[in-house]
Amino acid sequence: MQIERQAFYEPQRIMEMVAERVELIRKNGEEIDYLAFVPDGEPTLDMNLGRNITMLKPLGIPIAVITNGSLMADGRVRSDLEQADWVSLKVDAVNEVTWRKVDRPHRRLNLSKILEGMQRFSTSYKGKLVTETMLIKDLNDSPEEASAISKFIAELNPQTAYLSIPTRPPAEYNILPTVPTRMNQIYQIFSGRLGQVELLTGYEGNQFSATGDLKSDILSITSVHPMRRDAIDKMVKKNEAGNRILEELLISGKLVETEFCGYKYYLRNFNSH
Repeated sequence: MQIERQAFYEPQRIMEMVAERVELIRKNGEEIDYLAFVPDGEPTLDMNLGRNITMLKPLGIPIAVITNGSLMADGRVRSDLEQADWVSLKVDAVNEVTWRKVDRPHRRLNLSKILEGMQRFSTSYKGKLVTETMLIKDLNDSPEEASAISKFIAELNPQTAYLSIPTRPPAEYNILPTVPTRMNQIYQIFSGRLGQVELLTGYEGNQFSATGDLKSDILSITSVHPMRRDAIDKMVKKNEAGNRILEELLISGKLVETEFCGYKYYLRNFNSH
C-alpha cells in the first residue's frame, strides 16, 4: 500500500498506446464512449494523471476517471481531476470506524480530510460528477449508515449517486452483498435526499471492446476487470483458436480462475512472469 504520488509510465508512451488501441477498436467496428482511467490500482497515485488527460484530449473522446477518493485532500489531485469530463468518487462510509472496516485504507489517511477534499472538488468541478457506494452486508448497510452517507453525498450534488453491491470476486471470501430488502430500504433513504439514484446490482454484461488479438484482449481486460466465463466464451466464439488460447493462458499461469456467486471468473495473474 502507498499514498505518495509518483510517475509510473511516460505520458507520451501512454498516449501512443491509447491512440493505437483506439484505432484498432474503431477499425473493428466498435464504439468508444469514454477513455477511462481505471488501472490496477488508484489512478490518482500517478502524478502524471493531469498530463495524461491533457495529451489524450485531441483524440476527441470524453475522459473518465474512477477514483476511490483517497487522495482528494491533495489540491494537485483535485486539479488533475478537474480536467476530466466525468469523475466517479467512491463514498462507502462517512464514519471513520466503518470506513476502515469496509475500505481498509492506509493508516495515514484521514477520512475527514478526504471528505473535505471531495466537498471542495464538487464546488469547482465543471464536468459530470457521480458517486458510488458499495453496500456490504453487516458493515455499512444499516439505515443509520445510509442516512449519514446520503446526507454527505447530497452536499456534493452529483449527477447520479450509484448504489452497488459486489458482483465480481471481492478481495476476501467472506464479503457478501447486502440483502435485497435492505438494499430497497437504503435506496429509499438515498432517493429522499438525492435527485438521481441508480442501482448497480446486476451483472454488467459481456460488452467488451475487442481488437481481434484475443490473447492481448483477455489479458488487458482481466488486468483491471475480472471476466465471467460467459464473457470469455463470447470472445472465444469469434476466434478459431479461442479455446486453445484460454487454455494456454491458464496453464502458463497468466490467468487464474476463481468462483463467485456460482459463476466462474478469470483474473490476470500479476505474479506470473
